[in-house]
Amino acid sequence: MASPVKGYRKYIAITGKRNVGKSTLINTILNQDIAIVSNMPGTTTDPVYRTMELVPFGPVTIVDTPGIDDEGSVGEKRIKKATKALYKADIALLVVTDIISNYERELINNFKKLDIPFLIVINKIDEIKNIEKIKETCLEYTNEIIEISAKEKKNIEKLKEKMVKILPKEEEIPLIADLIEPGQLIMLVVPIDLGAPKGRLIMPQVTAIREILDREAVAIVTKERELRHTIEKLNQKPDLVVTDSQSVMKVVSDIDFDIPLTTFSILEARHKGDLQVLVDGIKAIENLRENDKVIIMEGCSHRPLTEDIGRIKIPRWLTNHLGIKLNIDFFAGTEFPDYEIVKDAKLIIHCGGCTLTRKSMLRRIHISKMYNIPIVNYGVIISYLHGVLDRALEIFPELKKV
Repeated sequence: MASPVKGYRKYIAITGKRNVGKSTLINTILNQDIAIVSNMPGTTTDPVYRTMELVPFGPVTIVDTPGIDDEGSVGEKRIKKATKALYKADIALLVVTDIISNYERELINNFKKLDIPFLIVINKIDEIKNIEKIKETCLEYTNEIIEISAKEKKNIEKLKEKMVKILPKEEEIPLIADLIEPGQLIMLVVPIDLGAPKGRLIMPQVTAIREILDREAVAIVTKERELRHTIEKLNQKPDLVVTDSQSVMKVVSDIDFDIPLTTFSILEARHKGDLQVLVDGIKAIENLRENDKVIIMEGCSHRPLTEDIGRIKIPRWLTNHLGIKLNIDFFAGTEFPDYEIVKDAKLIIHCGGCTLTRKSMLRRIHISKMYNIPIVNYGVIISYLHGVLDRALEIFPELKKV
């Protein structure tokens, strides 16, 4: 079942030139007047995100993007934003009202480069005359074509059916459910520090608890300071301990060596991304040299804390481990940075990606590989720098270790 949480929803990008009816189409699909509609080209200036229920798929987010033929220096910035919005798209709709031009060809090339399934939507069939000619040029790129009138609401239900058809149905990898058995005792170590959201737990912790319960296992949640006392009160050892990465050394010192151990961030690396690629990226650490560029990347924006994990702790641990000065840049947000920003980087260190979809995280890994830049995630590098990575990966026997 699809989740309404944005890290699990599918994203559908609506793309095309100005004035092809993208905003009208979104209003029609949502059956609401949400997107601003005007005959003046360039009404949509930034990507706009709207959530809906796409039956039978579930909650999805539709992204209304600026026209890719915008003009001037401001227009170029809008086009760049529209292109970046594709980094999180699970599928794309390319809306056209004329034969395919260089603008659409460039978009299609981006779809293919980012491995985004796409559908060409021929809009305004109640107005345009050369529909067959338009369709002929579209068939050069895909057979997934539909003719509609967003204004007259013609073929909208058929469009939704096609959207559901091309949405990726890839199997979701559980966070922890497939690693445990019914009746097992799973201990979750959850620090309540400055980084903990007030009054709630972070998404990986919530997901782990739910999956443990669904698996008919037992979840025990404790803070790192109470861990040893909690274990002493049990009449059996935990079958698995999962800890926040920042507490991993304290946890290691408080549990017996024969108790399996891993971290939430390492579970996230497998759940949302490609754990093998992220583990392989560790090899790049020992090859770093003085003043090498390292990018620390997060999939969301949040208020930095005094001892922020990405901005403060990881850079400190990394430089202490290597004994050299590194050129560390920080990038946060839902968009992947431009090639010019990352091209000289020797390593990308990414967060767990809890606010990203699996597709978005995999696409970031794909882009990093495409640029030939090694990538690791927070949990993997923290465990490595603290000398416990091998132990944290023991529950994944199929994994090729560093």
